[in-house]
Amino acid sequence: MHENQYTPPEYRQRISVQQAQEIAIKRIPGQVIHVDMDLDHGVLVYEIYILTPQNRIFEVEIIARTGKILKIEEENDFD
Repeated sequence: MHENQYTPPEYRQRISVQQAQEIAIKRIPGQVIHVDMDLDHGVLVYEIYILTPQNRIFEVEIIARTGKILKIEEENDFD
């Protein structure tokens, strides 16, 4: 993918959505039901929601630039 010079720096170097999903599923096995992107204190973060075989939903936040897992939390109020 070709990036132009108008792309803000935080969007230039990052892992793909696919890579983020693979990282999340390695930590929380299940089915990806939703993916979001968010700017968290100037850091671009993938928010990946996973439905486990036990019917529990977890949100895995992954730093888009590095692929590092920022946070994993169970969603109790997902509608």
